Amino acid sequence: MKLDRLLSVADVERAAARFLPRAVYGFVRGGTEDERTLQANLQAFDAIRFRPRGLAGVAQRSQAVTLWGRRYDSPIGVAPMGVTAICRHDCERALASAATEAGLPFVLSGLSTTPMERIREAAPHFWYQGYLPGDPARIGPLMDRLQHNGVEVLVVTIDTAVGANRENNQRAGFTIPFRASARLVVDGVLHPRWTAQVFLHTLLKDRGIPRFTNVVADPRGFRITEEPQGGFRQGRDRLDWSDLEWMRARWPGRIVLKGVAHPDDARAAVRLGLDGVIVSNHGGRQLDGAEASFDALRAIVPAVPEGFPVMVDGGFRRGTHVLKAIALGARLVFLGRPMLYGATVAGPRGVARVIEILKSEIDRDLALLGCRSLDQLDCTYLAMGDDGPRGPSTGPAVAADPAAGH
Repeated sequence: MKLDRLLSVADVERAAARFLPRAVYGFVRGGTEDERTLQANLQAFDAIRFRPRGLAGVAQRSQAVTLWGRRYDSPIGVAPMGVTAICRHDCERALASAATEAGLPFVLSGLSTTPMERIREAAPHFWYQGYLPGDPARIGPLMDRLQHNGVEVLVVTIDTAVGANRENNQRAGFTIPFRASARLVVDGVLHPRWTAQVFLHTLLKDRGIPRFTNVVADPRGFRITEEPQGGFRQGRDRLDWSDLEWMRARWPGRIVLKGVAHPDDARAAVRLGLDGVIVSNHGGRQLDGAEASFDALRAIVPAVPEGFPVMVDGGFRRGTHVLKAIALGARLVFLGRPMLYGATVAGPRGVARVIEILKSEIDRDLALLGCRSLDQLDCTYLAMGDDGPRGPSTGPAVAADPAAGH
């Protein structure tokens, strides 16, 4: 495929949809229940318009951003995504290497199949995102493994206490743990390139069924087709602020909370001495009817001290979307599905093409806004209607007490 013919993220998604079996594409694209949150993420950007400035002398432009002393070439990063092996063989290395080559952060999902020891070769400074149980005896050994692999940023997901109601996956016969079905076999036959390049290639080259190798301390993990002892999500519903307090005392690097949707949770993260939050609703894949991430960002940024890193993901598909978030105070914007679509189409070259598209859009849009750098971009470049930036919550913060729980 000639990648230069793919001019937008939407073009890349259409190419990925043609390559993937319908059930696999549905798993990647879909949300939960009626997909209200998924749609809200995609539509939220339309509520705010730009108010550009002219005659600003924008011949020299930079979209670089610095976080915790590390410079990134653009305010975008690769969000953590699990089970990417169903889209491309060695998919996580493709994502990691392309992000590193482009000077962007890469976040490795705990539900990944390439051992972090190999990911470290492609992305020495990768972040790790974990689905952690409320059990220090299980968290501690995993943290030891992360430290041994040089992980400096630990991202703790807080919006997956229980499994979501993903009806579309059940109707398509696609579940995790993975189970083969007649429908999936027919789907594979109708998509021979995927069957040859992904399914068979993975089984033959990797000599077996992929394994979740990064979810626990033991790098052997467990097969994507099996339910581990105690259940796939054992203990996640017990995770609370006391566990984060224990982790903060033990972990020497950065701790970031992912899945933050309420200002009080962001405030609690600040009080606990954590290092940042990622505003997220899990890409519309958990609680249906939740607020769009972009809308939640408007309430969370004013709730934390100036300079405290607030990042965001969910629904970002254009450079304009990224710049609206930056103008509202986001430090970084993470993208998941767009990067995975790129990897699906052409491995690291496809991811690089998505990054190239987004960087080009951001550069062009900065010029059209009248900005030479992201430091200049703020709410004065936005027309937000009568409501303006949303202020901090004034409601009770009972659940935000770090001492609550065990």
